[in-house]
Amino acid sequence: MWDSLRRRAGKASPDASEGGAGIGPREPTMQGKTTTVVRELSGGVSKLGRDAAEVRGLLEDTQKVVTSQAQAMQALGAELEQVRHAQDGINQSTNQTREAVERARTALSGVGDEVGEIVSTLRLVSDAASEITKIALQTRLVAFNASVEAKRAGEAGRGFGVVADAVKDLAAQVEASSKAIMGTVGTLDSRIESFSRELRADGAGGAAQSKIHQAFADVEVDVDLIAKSAQESQATTQLLAARSGELGVEIQQAMRKLDSAFACSDRFLRLSEQMIEQIASSGVEVEDSPYIQAVQEAAAEISALLERAVAERKIDAAALFDEHYQPIAGTDPQQFTTRFTQIADQLFPQVQERVLTFSDKVVFCIAVDRNGYVATHNKRYCQPQRAGDTAWNTANSRYRRIFNDRTGLASARNQRPFLLQTYRRDMGGGNFVLLKEASAPVTVAGRHWGGVRLAFGF
Repeated sequence: MWDSLRRRAGKASPDASEGGAGIGPREPTMQGKTTTVVRELSGGVSKLGRDAAEVRGLLEDTQKVVTSQAQAMQALGAELEQVRHAQDGINQSTNQTREAVERARTALSGVGDEVGEIVSTLRLVSDAASEITKIALQTRLVAFNASVEAKRAGEAGRGFGVVADAVKDLAAQVEASSKAIMGTVGTLDSRIESFSRELRADGAGGAAQSKIHQAFADVEVDVDLIAKSAQESQATTQLLAARSGELGVEIQQAMRKLDSAFACSDRFLRLSEQMIEQIASSGVEVEDSPYIQAVQEAAAEISALLERAVAERKIDAAALFDEHYQPIAGTDPQQFTTRFTQIADQLFPQVQERVLTFSDKVVFCIAVDRNGYVATHNKRYCQPQRAGDTAWNTANSRYRRIFNDRTGLASARNQRPFLLQTYRRDMGGGNFVLLKEASAPVTVAGRHWGGVRLAFGF
């Protein structure tokens, strides 16, 4: 049976219009003409389906790019909003800095006034010290005169002379202390007066500014520059935000148009697939016929193997139809196990690997459950995953995975005798292969379990 299918897949079927041996060429019969037309139509529709699948794939790629751009624009809008908030904060800070400088200027003016009061007080102290000096001088003169008179009085004035000398010495000390106070107060007065002038010299009336006021003026200039730059940046940000919003609207419009184009390409692809199916169902041997028969026979074998496994109690129906897919930790793309994974590993390869040898155009043959889960793939695609190498895993580690894309689910859930589809297969790393796929349903005791998918090249 498989040898016959291989021969049919490897060459075109004989034309029904060819004549018998030894009679020579005959005019084509009506049946022969019909067969030729159907085969030509099949070839044309097959090419049409291939182009439709390629267009659909390109639209899908474009849709992903546009979606990514839309997400990027949304992220940009959010970032611009954050920048705007930061600029508002800068403006608020510069205003607060200006107010702080003004408060400092006012405070300095108040300090200058206070320092002026201190200078006035020190001058009063200096005046008082001067008066004390004068009094001390007069006291010394009085004490000197008293001492002279005491000496004249002789022995009677000796005690008074001692007191007069003591008063004279004390007056001298008071005079010296007063002069020291006056000197210190004079120096302090000079310094405080200079400091007071520094505090008051704010440049008003054309006078020169002190270093303190110049420093405040420099701060104000720098703050004004920061505020100006922030305002310019804010204006630029607002323009960017406006343009970003416009681009976002344009991208949304492009996405809607792409969705419409994608839907049209999808309908076009489905129409071409329906035409291919109808031609294949016409009874005329066409290019896809051997693959359809091969997948139907493979599905029948898988069904029989599963029914026998249930009958022999190698697995029960509940486990065979298990849909609780358990993720395998650390896998990328994500892999899963179910309660029927082990029995699939035991039963499916004998059918799947044999169908691979059916034609050199066959890319893979796999049994999937109704949700697109592939328990075990062809051996070449059952390589253990490599950590961190998603592209390699996508291409070489395709078992224990769920393929629930349009093609995968359609094949998994199809319950008609067969289904023909055309699609792009993702091989990872941005690489795609354009394939045809024939699928047939797998049933166990009358219950739909999934299907067999047979993919082949053009």
